[in-house]
Amino acid sequence: MTSIAVSKKPTSAELNLLATLWEIGPATVRQVHEAVSQKQNSGYTTVLKILQIMFNKGFVERDESMRAHVYSAKVSADQTQADLIEDLINSAFSGSSKQLVLQALNQIKSKTDVADIMQVLEQQLA
Repeated sequence: MTSIAVSKKPTSAELNLLATLWEIGPATVRQVHEAVSQKQNSGYTTVLKILQIMFNKGFVERDESMRAHVYSAKVSADQTQADLIEDLINSAFSGSSKQLVLQALNQIKSKTDVADIMQVLEQQLA
């Protein structure tokens, strides 16, 4: 899978469809629509149009060999998240990843999440 281009960041609607494709894998528009509709109200034609836009932007691939086109994510979840975080660090935190992490840590409400984060930090320091 490829990295997303700096000038082409997915919109929230596109991220929603990407997350759906990451979860269910390659799917037809109808399958994507059904999966999205379980979480929010969205029209079939809206999902179709967004997938077409995402194809043009290079976020998804489209298999046109069958009557119903099958879409799959062309970008990975990890790389997309890394690209978006890098953009957020640069735009909202003046390039300081430390400030982003401190702000994120201040938002944690779950002791389980804190324990998981501590485990990752301990592994990084080992």
